Amino acid sequence: MKVMKKMSLPLTGILTAAISITLVLCGNPGNMGFCIACFLRDTAGAIGLHRTAPVQYVRPEIIGIIFGVFILSAIKREFVPRGGSAPLTRFILGFALMTGALIFLGCPLRMALRIAGGDLNAVIGLTGFAAGIFGGIFFLNKGYSLKRSYEVSKTDGLLTPVSTLVLLGLLLLVPSILFFSEEGPGSMHAPLLVALIAGLIMGAVGFISRLCFVAGIRDSVLFKSFSMLWAFFALIIAGIIGNLIFGKFNLGFEGQPIAHTDGLWNFLGMSLVGICSVLLGGCPFRQLVLAGSGNSDSAVTVLGMLAGAAFAHNFGMASSAAGVTENGMIGFAIAFIIVIFIAVFNTFIKTKRSKKEALGSC
Repeated sequence: MKVMKKMSLPLTGILTAAISITLVLCGNPGNMGFCIACFLRDTAGAIGLHRTAPVQYVRPEIIGIIFGVFILSAIKREFVPRGGSAPLTRFILGFALMTGALIFLGCPLRMALRIAGGDLNAVIGLTGFAAGIFGGIFFLNKGYSLKRSYEVSKTDGLLTPVSTLVLLGLLLLVPSILFFSEEGPGSMHAPLLVALIAGLIMGAVGFISRLCFVAGIRDSVLFKSFSMLWAFFALIIAGIIGNLIFGKFNLGFEGQPIAHTDGLWNFLGMSLVGICSVLLGGCPFRQLVLAGSGNSDSAVTVLGMLAGAAFAHNFGMASSAAGVTENGMIGFAIAFIIVIFIAVFNTFIKTKRSKKEALGSC
């Protein structure tokens, strides 16, 4: 039993790699079998939140993840809606996280898949991601907290799966009201049913394993627990093997699919993703899984990421294969300042005020 438990996370990494490579072979962009940031960006475009034509498509994988989690959590009687832990702060952190992800061009999951595809730009991104996580750990060690969440009504928890069901209905029944890319990444996708099934499996796997791409580094530092790191390593190793088998491995910096070679901004973009993920308590994939299981705080975070994606494309902040834009650099600076303010306030200023209030009541 102990052996099976130890092997569960590496097996999760291997399964994630296998599903991701399958989605690429079925039509998804290279090194993008799964990318929560990219898929939310495409979905935001499909519902008209931004008008960048090459990145508009309702990604069934997102719908599948949420429903996979919802179905399994309901079966296991673990669908317990919770919320009320600094929702606006979480929205802003989700917004900032997406700003960093679209500068790098990928979430932590896609970063691992890009490394598995031989993209050395993603290795630089990984160093930035680790640096951001260490920054977040600093604040955690000093007492950072967004305070506890509380049980909320079933209706509140059901809003996320119901909303995604409506989105699926629009995609299947009235696609004419949505936007679809005719070229670019948004036009590249696996068949709808394949993508939906892949999402359902990933949602179930994510719920059971509690897979989180920030937890590996965070937990190894804070708790000396390395189990989640094994999932990360297994994903990369399995991904490399799979990409070599199918001729999708391309080692180097140049010529990588949907990526740029600006090392500094690959580092900085993922550093922002890292610190935001720690302050939120989980990576984008984990936030989506929690939202599917009834956590309205994570649902608000996902809405923040959707808004961040729309804003980034509407104001020319998102990177492209040509590199980082000037607006992207300005957006990063503003987002970074706001994130540090949130971290400092919820670590030091808030704590001091609480202590004064406690003393005043004595």
